[in-house]
Amino acid sequence: MSWSLSLLAPREPELLDALFLSVGRALHLANAYEDKCQYVLRVGNLITAHEADPAMTLEEAIASVPDDKLLGGTLRSMAAHAMGQTMDMETLHKARRARNWIAHEGASIGDIWSVTSDRILQHAVKLRAAVTDLALGDNIISQWCHGLSEPHELPPTNWIDGYPDAVDTWVFGHLRPLLPEQAPGLARSG
Repeated sequence: MSWSLSLLAPREPELLDALFLSVGRALHLANAYEDKCQYVLRVGNLITAHEADPAMTLEEAIASVPDDKLLGGTLRSMAAHAMGQTMDMETLHKARRARNWIAHEGASIGDIWSVTSDRILQHAVKLRAAVTDLALGDNIISQWCHGLSEPHELPPTNWIDGYPDAVDTWVFGHLRPLLPEQAPGLARSG
């Protein structure tokens, strides 16, 4: 094992490019999920600080909010918070595990010069399962973000219902013809 790139050309350059496009899009969603979880917890902590001391200035409330944590710690803090009692924490934790897999193993397919189309497609199936779990958790936390940023607007139910499928199309649209069909309702936010 030497360099990550080789003087040898990949066996499947177009398929590799398609996989890496999917991995990059999945990573974008994974990073956004983590950012949104931290945002919701920050706002929840600000509300708690204000409720505990309504005379507190905004600067004091901001200073009282704990520092951001890694995603696991953020979700544990969120679950302990009053708002966490109304969230599907199991789905959010599955999304966290999916986010971690995407970030750490999403592009781990071995030597690109020797990887076969079968191996690439098997990896894409694993990536797709992780993206599905991530999309379901992201859908939940995105609804919270929408409620915080647009408190007087109704949630966009059509978008919420179709979000997991929209994610799948965006991440895997170019690979979908080569992947097994997902079971109906698999990418549903429930």
